[in-house]
Amino acid sequence: MQDSMYHIVLRTSALTLALVLLFVSGVVSPVTEQLAMETERYLASAVGMYASVEPNEFNQITAALTARETDLNAREAALKERELSTGLADAATADYTTYILSVILFVLLVLIVLNYILDFVRATRRTGVKVYGQVA
Repeated sequence: MQDSMYHIVLRTSALTLALVLLFVSGVVSPVTEQLAMETERYLASAVGMYASVEPNEFNQITAALTARETDLNAREAALKERELSTGLADAATADYTTYILSVILFVLLVLIVLNYILDFVRATRRTGVKVYGQVA
């Protein structure tokens, strides 16, 4: 019963999540934390949508604002790259990701413990084994 497919998947997912948490938090190496952050940024920038309309006054103003925003984003990226090279990276994003993964790992561990407790209770009821002097 303890080697069922459900238990195997549950243990594997908990182990995988724990390993991901170690790599994303930077415990193994600071390079893994930087790699995780850059991967998140790359995947976030890969998603997009394109549309076009006929040019008018509002579109031209919007295009100018978008060009300014693109320039500012490029300057911000250069600044962040400089911060990363000096070790002054924004730790808030890394802390948030680590916190979320920690919460998910904790929930998985609680579910695993709860599952084993319920399996034990069901098995003792089925067999009628005495637990602490009482028939379960």
